[in-house]
Amino acid sequence: MLRSLRSRLILASVLWTAGLLMALHIFSMVAIHHLPRFRPGQLDVPVSIAIAVMCAGVVVLWFSLKPFRRLRGTLAAVRSGKERQIAGSYPTEVQPLIDDLNTLLADREKAVQRALTTAGDLAHGLKTPLALLRQESERAETSGHLEIAENIAQQVDRMTRQIDYHLARARAAASGVSGNARCNAHESAHALVRTLSKLYADRALRVGLDIPPDLQFRVQREDLDEMLGNLLDNACKWARCEVHVHFNGSAVITDDDGHGIPDDLRTAVLARGVRIDESTPGTGLGLAIVRELADLYGGALQLEASPRGGLRAILRLPTVDQSH
Repeated sequence: MLRSLRSRLILASVLWTAGLLMALHIFSMVAIHHLPRFRPGQLDVPVSIAIAVMCAGVVVLWFSLKPFRRLRGTLAAVRSGKERQIAGSYPTEVQPLIDDLNTLLADREKAVQRALTTAGDLAHGLKTPLALLRQESERAETSGHLEIAENIAQQVDRMTRQIDYHLARARAAASGVSGNARCNAHESAHALVRTLSKLYADRALRVGLDIPPDLQFRVQREDLDEMLGNLLDNACKWARCEVHVHFNGSAVITDDDGHGIPDDLRTAVLARGVRIDESTPGTGLGLAIVRELADLYGGALQLEASPRGGLRAILRLPTVDQSH
């Protein structure tokens, strides 16, 4: 069973031509039989014309299939986010399908934008009560109710983290549909390194950065800050004295010189809410957020042992082709 349209068209053309040649052969035999003066040599010119016509048919067939090859490339560009619509003109039999696909893409983008707006409104509505709860926690701490204050503060932090996480997922989904997201990785990483260096200044951590200044990822700036921020904060939290961030041509790599994570636990820590050390503050969502956001953008997060002795986090994200 032939599944390729090209193969089917070629087979149909060959069968049609074979049948036509058989009919012409029978006609010529009949003509020779009934017309004694008719000689086979007189068929040279008609046969040459027939062959030329057949070759012209093959060329027409090849050019007729060209729009389908272009359509395949355009669909790949839409899927990767480089294009938002299927541009160009196509044969009349195909153009209605292209128009329906473009309408579907436009409706999907509008639906995602509406969902993103709704998520933003919901987050805004929840942040005000959370701010009030945080104030109550501070009042309880001032009044000497330290345990109550700590419990409230922990739950407020957890809820705030969840809100930010789901907003990031909504942004990532919207970016995947629109295909317009892009940001400079060096600017994001440099700002985070500067902030974390001040935050951990009492430990005298050395945070090195080696990322090309023109490197751009096809992600939202807020989401890249979220991913790199979690990885850098995690590295700084566990490092002894050194953290290094660099780009190796396909991924951003974060290394620290801490005690690392055992092989059998690296998969577990990527699950939501899983923590391997309860002695340090946190929600257990950091690495899971990075993994899920990277996945939404078509990337990936991988954990390995670092040559510096601690943990190596390899973050792969789609880059922007600088030639376009």
